[in-house]
Amino acid sequence: MHRPQQADKKTRKAIDKIAEMTAIKGRLFTAGLSLLDIDRTYQLPRGTAGTTLREPNAAGERAIAAALGTRPHLLWRSRYHASGLRKSPQPRENYERPATMAQRQNGTAA
Repeated sequence: MHRPQQADKKTRKAIDKIAEMTAIKGRLFTAGLSLLDIDRTYQLPRGTAGTTLREPNAAGERAIAAALGTRPHLLWRSRYHASGLRKSPQPRENYERPATMAQRQNGTAA
């Protein structure tokens, strides 16, 4: 009923990033696609699509968006301006890895 309390801005950004990754993976699952399928179809180096979920990568973002039939700026709002232009340079927080599930459950930082 109530929104979860969030301690600080950094925590909120980490939760937002995890929610963003989860939403994209959910859409891929619904479409019957895997990250490896995207790497193969769009001739990306192995692991690029998976890394793109955590860190900015223009080629990976375009490939995942194309596989889902959408535009990258609609999937990664933190990496693009509202106009759809990619942020350059990317904000520092886009390169920070979110805590693992075990770390989130134990309350420890990454």
